Amino acid sequence: MLEIIFLWGLALIWIIFATVQDLKSREIANWLNFSLIIFALGFRFFYLLFAEIGFNFFYQGLIGFGIFFLLGNLLYYGRMFAGGDAKLMMALGAVLPIYETLIENARIFLIFFLIFFFSGAIYSLTVSTILAVRNFSKFKKEFLFQFKKHKTLLYLLMAFGLVIMFFGIWQVFALVFGIMFFVLPYFYISAKAIDESCMVKEIPVRKLREGDWLYKNLKIGKKIIKANWEGIGVKDIKLIQGKFKKVKVKQGVPFSPVFLISFVVLSLLILFNINLWNALW
Repeated sequence: MLEIIFLWGLALIWIIFATVQDLKSREIANWLNFSLIIFALGFRFFYLLFAEIGFNFFYQGLIGFGIFFLLGNLLYYGRMFAGGDAKLMMALGAVLPIYETLIENARIFLIFFLIFFFSGAIYSLTVSTILAVRNFSKFKKEFLFQFKKHKTLLYLLMAFGLVIMFFGIWQVFALVFGIMFFVLPYFYISAKAIDESCMVKEIPVRKLREGDWLYKNLKIGKKIIKANWEGIGVKDIKLIQGKFKKVKVKQGVPFSPVFLISFVVLSLLILFNINLWNALW
C-alpha cells in the first residue's frame, strides 16, 4: 500500500506542476509528461525487483499505460485534446492501476473517466461563460453571425426536438430527448461564437511557439503554412518570422485543471473507501 501512496503522491505533484505551467503558458512541456511516464513505469519495475511482490504491479502499469495511450490518441485525433493533454492522459495510465487484476483496475479507469468527463463538462461550461461575459459585445456579434449562418439546420433540429417533446406526453424519455435536441444547437452556436470571438489572439511573431495553432493559412512565397490541429513547427516559425510581424493564433482553454480535479476526487474516494462502482450500479 505504501508503494501506491508514494506513486500517487508524486503523480499529484507532477500534475500540479503541469497545471501551473498550462495556465501560465498554455502548454505542458513534453519533458514533464514523459518524465512522469518513465518514473511511474520505472518505479513499478524496480519495486518488484527489490520488494519481490510479483510481476502484476509492473504488468498492470503497462496495461494501464497502453489503454490510456489509445484513449489519449483517440481524443487527440478527434480534436478534443491538445498534444500535452493527450500525453498527460497517457502518463496517468501508468499511475492509476492499484490492484493486481485487470478487472478491478478497469473499474478504477471507468470511474476516473466518469469523474473526468463530468468535471470537464462543468469546467468547460464555467470557463466559456466567463469568456462570453468578459467579451460580451464580440460574443454577441459572433453569436448572431453564426446563428444566421446555420439557421436552416438549427430550425430543423429545433423542429425535430419539438416533435419528440410532443411524444413526451406519453413517455418521459422522449421529453428529455426532445429537450436535448432543442437546446443543443444553442450550445453549439455559443461554443462556436466563443471560439471565434474570444479564443483568437493577434500576437507578435517573436512569441510564436512550436505547436501554436494558426487562425488561418499563411502563404509565404510558394509555400502555404496550413492552420491545422497539430500546430506549427520550428521551420514554420522561422519562415513566418521572416515574413510577418504579427499573426493571429487560436488559443485553447487550458484543460489540465480537469486532470488535477479528477485525480484528487478519485484519490479521496479511494482514501475514504467510498465504493462508487456499487453506487453507480
